[in-house]
This record gives sequence, C-alpha cells and structure tokens, in this order.
Amino acid sequence: MAREVDIVGVPMDLGAGRRGVDMGPYAVRYAGLERDLQDLGVGVNDFHNLAVPGPESTDVQDGRAKYVPQIEAACALLRKRVAASATAGHFPLVLGGDHSIAMGTVAGLLDAWGDCGVLWVDAHGDANTPETSPSGNVHGMPVAVILGQTQLFEGLGWTDRPLDAARLVLFGIRNLDPGERELLRRLRVRVVTMSEIDQVGVKAAVLEALELLRPAGRIHLSVDMDAMDPIEAPGVGTPWPGGLTYREAHLCMELLAASGLVAAMEVVEVNPIADHENRTGRFAEGLVLSALGRTIL
Repeated sequence: MAREVDIVGVPMDLGAGRRGVDMGPYAVRYAGLERDLQDLGVGVNDFHNLAVPGPESTDVQDGRAKYVPQIEAACALLRKRVAASATAGHFPLVLGGDHSIAMGTVAGLLDAWGDCGVLWVDAHGDANTPETSPSGNVHGMPVAVILGQTQLFEGLGWTDRPLDAARLVLFGIRNLDPGERELLRRLRVRVVTMSEIDQVGVKAAVLEALELLRPAGRIHLSVDMDAMDPIEAPGVGTPWPGGLTYREAHLCMELLAASGLVAAMEVVEVNPIADHENRTGRFAEGLVLSALGRTIL
C-alpha cells in the first residue's frame, strides 16, 4: 500500500463536449477522500486544484481538435506536479476533469520513472486523431497522443517519446469509432472489451492485464467513470450503457491493489451536473480506496 498520497485536482472540461466535469475534483473530495485515505493509514498531501481556464474565456481555434493550446498548458503544469510526486516516491492521485488530462499525468510519470504500464479503464477508446474524430473533442484523443500517433501536444514530448503500445491495456471498452478501431488494431494494443469481460470474468481479465503490464515495473491506473454502468454511475461526461457494475469495478480495484504494481492513479469524467446526490463522486472515491488497499477485513 502507498504510504504517502499526493492529490492534485485538474478542474478542466475543455476536452469534453459536455460541461460539468470541471467540478469532478470537488465531488470526489466532498465524498470524504482525505479523511478516508487517512483512515487507511496513509499520509495525504493535497495540492488542491491547478488553475485551468474555462471555455467561456478562451477560443476553440481548430474545430478538429478544440482548445489544444489551453489543454497543453494545463497538462504541462500537471506533468511537473506528477513528476515531482513520483520522484519523491509518493503515490500521485489525479482528480479530473476530462480524460485529456492523462496526457500530462503519463508524461510526468515517464519523466520520473522512465517507463510505466498504463491500464486505461474506460467505455471508449480515446484513440481518435483530429482526422478521425467525429467531434473534435480532445478527451477522445489522449490514447492516440500518448502513443505518438498525432502531431499534437509536442510540448509534452509525445512525438519524441511515445508510450510503447505494449505498455498499454484498454479495459472495459464498449464503444469505438471506426478510426479508433483501425489505429488500435494496427498498433496491436490489447483491448479488453466488456463482451470479453462478460465471457471470461473480471478476475481473469484483470490478471491478464497485470501480466501484460508487469514488465514495466509500475502501473498507472487511469479510470474514466464512464467505464461503469450509468445505472450506478449516472454523473459522467459521456455515459454509455452496459458498463462495469459496482461490484465488478471494486473487484478490479481490489485485484490491482493486491498486485502491488499500481503506483499512480487518476479518476476522471465525474460530472456532478448529471449526478444524483453525489452518487458518482462517492463511487469514484470508493474505487480510489479499493485501489489503495481498503478491504472488508
């Protein structure tokens, strides 16, 4: 279990097509995150939220990839914060915000560690490029960016130092655009779909992902709350039916915690505007605790 957790919030929804996920960090903290982490016996350092502009104060610029300069600036700040935390031997815990922030998180981890595996828990592939995206929303592009498949975000180093496709597993996927499907097949990224999880079970699917990522030595766990079924997590940026149940999601986190390989985590796309009494914020907070080792006994 991590002994020192560094929390940083990124209240950004510039990468999304729907407003509200900028309030996600507040919702997860409000669920009792700091208190419950301390109850686990870990030290907690909350670096609060990065300063991020809203869409009202900036321009879209390129409709094929909206708000790129502003998103890159926020990710650059996050990269430094995460790198400092990881270099100190702490557990970086990033609260989003939309999923485009992962470009900054993973860049910071690679700065600190040189190598890491990424377990991307999501309903979507997030592997579009400006040429294939149907919306131009950057939260649908971070996987393509970190794999070096676009010329975007060069300031974060992704064109010079892309993540090896063998260091990435997408988990819980149930909705891919045609361009994403082609890119992921071409790069031979392991994509564990919900259909496959239904067939083999959560335990087998998680253990396979762990074995694939184990050679990296450390795993970053990137959790988009839309990976969960919207019946149980209604307050998300892009809901899609048929996701992980409450118990399936916690079992995933518990198995990952037992492996001892997860050394960083982010939770993104919590949208309080679409939520009911912070149900999704509490769900997200519980998943963090399970991933950090909370057990029933």
